[in-house]
Amino acid sequence: MQDIEEITAKLIEFRNERDWAQFHNEKDLAIALNIEAGELLEAFLWRGAEEAKVEKVKEELADVLAYAFLMAEKYGFDVKQIVLDKIEKNAQKYPVEKSKGTATKYNEL
Repeated sequence: MQDIEEITAKLIEFRNERDWAQFHNEKDLAIALNIEAGELLEAFLWRGAEEAKVEKVKEELADVLAYAFLMAEKYGFDVKQIVLDKIEKNAQKYPVEKSKGTATKYNEL
């Protein structure tokens, strides 16, 4: 958790030095996150997964994570806790005995 807090603090420092907080409302952070996720997909466009441009994946994934951390901070979410909560929720939806080895959606298991 300390690492996430350190990263978030650096992101906020970077943002505040440039007076960009005014642009970082919840809606715009969600939009930016989606745009960066789309740019991440570009690394795979017209290629097999093994042919992805690794440097592009790294760069765009960093952008996705940065906006996700900023959004979590905006809402006061504990990143570790919300991820752990989601894993638990998914464990209920996808019990091992029904979902192991299949990509079937939970409501069709």
